Amino acid sequence: MISFDQISLTLRDRLILNKISGSAKKGHITVILGPNGAGKSTLLSCLAGLRAPDSGKVTLNDKMIAAMNGRDRARQIGLLPQQGDIHWDLSVKALVALGRLPHHGRWGTTASDEAAVAEAMILTDVARLADRSVLRLSGGEQARVLLARVFAGQPEWLLADEPLANLDPLHQLDTLERLRAYAHGGAGVVVVMHDLTLAARIADDLIILKQGMVAASGPKDDVMTPDILSDAFGVHVELLQDRRGGTVVTLLGAAR
Repeated sequence: MISFDQISLTLRDRLILNKISGSAKKGHITVILGPNGAGKSTLLSCLAGLRAPDSGKVTLNDKMIAAMNGRDRARQIGLLPQQGDIHWDLSVKALVALGRLPHHGRWGTTASDEAAVAEAMILTDVARLADRSVLRLSGGEQARVLLARVFAGQPEWLLADEPLANLDPLHQLDTLERLRAYAHGGAGVVVVMHDLTLAARIADDLIILKQGMVAASGPKDDVMTPDILSDAFGVHVELLQDRRGGTVVTLLGAAR
């Protein structure tokens, strides 16, 4: 379990997170929702160990993440950041292989590393691009390559900030299924999202932030209600079911 207990963080004289607590479980997909500026990405960076809160604690299996060395943390937690800028003229395969760096021993790359890279490229539909320069790919293709890099590391926890950005509808749905399969394999998955309907499609649990505080958290069916969503986002919503039984969130207008 990843837990955060009473964490607060101020950046540039602005209180971003205000004494918030919560947790995410292995085998589950936990989706973090909230309006712009609510603190979603900042919370994710704290969970990944990239930012240390001013107060409170973040733990992984009851161990303080801040106390872990970088290599151990990178083996256990894989992060897909929101701004996945690529600055190196590498082949797709070489970039995906960077996900294996925390696992390299004194003998360098192993057969297991090669197998993990190949599997990650297949999972994200970029194997056919293996020898292409990542700088010559479309934004959507680059997004899938960056996700493949995280998959290649085979982390116990996969944290993703807006992983569907720049993807066409087909690859959005495919990525959701890949994340679902990864969680079903026993890993923990924590995702920051904006699209409420896609969040309803994938989430087991939800954490909704508002102005740096937890507005609601818990199992999806308990949290994704018209009243909670209206209060958090300032809009009236209607929850409908599609023909497959999934939830569709319809925006009806601003709540005044």
